[in-house]
Amino acid sequence: MNIILLGPPGAGKGTQAQFLVGSLGMVQLSTGDMLREAKDSGTEMGKLVAEVMSRGDLVTDDIVIGLIKEKLDGEKGAGFIFDGFPRTLAQADALGALLNDCNIELDSVIEIQVDDKALIKRITGRSTCGGCGQVYHDETKPWPMDGKCGTCGSNDVKRRADDNEESLKQRLMEYYKKTSPLLGYYFAKGNLVSIDGLLSMNEVRDSLKKVLNKE
Repeated sequence: MNIILLGPPGAGKGTQAQFLVGSLGMVQLSTGDMLREAKDSGTEMGKLVAEVMSRGDLVTDDIVIGLIKEKLDGEKGAGFIFDGFPRTLAQADALGALLNDCNIELDSVIEIQVDDKALIKRITGRSTCGGCGQVYHDETKPWPMDGKCGTCGSNDVKRRADDNEESLKQRLMEYYKKTSPLLGYYFAKGNLVSIDGLLSMNEVRDSLKKVLNKE
């Protein structure tokens, strides 16, 4: 089972990907995680990533595809979750070519649909644990009263500097310009399935499981 998770920033892609990793043993391929891991790995690809990032340049699609290929050649688990890639039509074409070369089938592209106003409210109240990455929210899952993460016990609570309304509107505009065309792209290929991302976390998980169980 190999899937792509699509949706605007803050739609819950990372949270649901972690659920699938934990419950089904799938492998999450997050662009940000792969770049951070590669930068510190000391491999030839990692040295290239570190050099590009040290210059402040954007990592090219070719480099990201190379990192993904390394992961596809490694532990496969119960399938792959592509989280944060592709973001553009060109990246979608490149990923499709890579999967074809590796004889790996893409089973579903799952769009997590959310309303912009609700999304802004969700993100501006978001925080994460600096120790384990557990996500919290001021209203729905507040940071524990004792000041310690309920998962790892860390007292390091973090908020992204761009988790504010103005920055989010800019990120949404970028998503609509570059990434939303992927919805039509994958719909035409017959891969696209949409689920309601404004449901509770458990209800979104149930929707995901229903989609995966049909494959």
